[in-house]
Order: sequence, then C-alpha cells, then structure tokens
Amino acid sequence: MQNFGFHKSKLYSLILAAVGLISLLLPWISASYGGFASYTHNGFGGWGILVLLGIGGVAAACFMGNKAGPFDEMGKKIVMGGFGAMVLGSALFLLRILTSGHGILKPGFGLFIGLAVSVIGLLLVLGKISVPKSIDDKIK
Repeated sequence: MQNFGFHKSKLYSLILAAVGLISLLLPWISASYGGFASYTHNGFGGWGILVLLGIGGVAAACFMGNKAGPFDEMGKKIVMGGFGAMVLGSALFLLRILTSGHGILKPGFGLFIGLAVSVIGLLLVLGKISVPKSIDDKIK
C-alpha cells in the first residue's frame, strides 16, 4: 500500500468514497407501469446530493495534511461526518421511496450499494471494523 503514498485508513476511505460515487451513477429508483413502460433514475437528485457532499468531504479529508500518516483528530471528524452524511442521505432516499412509492417506485441496486459502502466506511472510521493487514505488515 505504500506505493500510493497513502496511509491504509486513508486509502480505504478513498476507495469506499470512489465506490460510493460510482453507486450514484447506478439506478437508485426503478419504476414499472404495468409492464408497459419502465423508468430508472440515478442518485443525482433529492437526498443523493447529500451523499455527493459526503463523498466530497471524505475525499477532501484524505488529501488533507500528511497523506502517509493516519487521520489526525480533525481529519477523522471530517471523514466521520462525510460517511455519516452518506449514510443519512442514502437512508432518507430509501425511506422516501418506500413511503411514497405507492407500489410503483422500487429502490434500485445502486442505492443499496451506496448505503452498504457508507455504513462500512463509517464503521471503519469508528474502529468497529479493522483495516486488513497486508503481508508486508507481518514481515516488519
């Protein structure tokens, strides 16, 4: 992991933010009107904008300060806020679909990927999930 110059926690956070950005491009809403017409929409709208802002916060915190060192106190708070915004935005988006869909709107797989990535990122920063050890760490 040292080839990129990032600390492991920053690199994993950045990868999770990139997957979250990709999930915004995938369908977040799918609708079917009796089999005659279908509709899908990505996450760039509504509460998905909050997810996009959270991704920007995580990416900014990863590039702040010393990239080779772990998150400092302020960087950790920014990353937790970014992943928290991603969780909140995707959860509210899901709740909006489930409560106002009238059986026509269904959540898309991009929404579930975005929600899973943001929860994993938040648990990673909180220390509930540990960063995997590489073979190089075992040698040292």
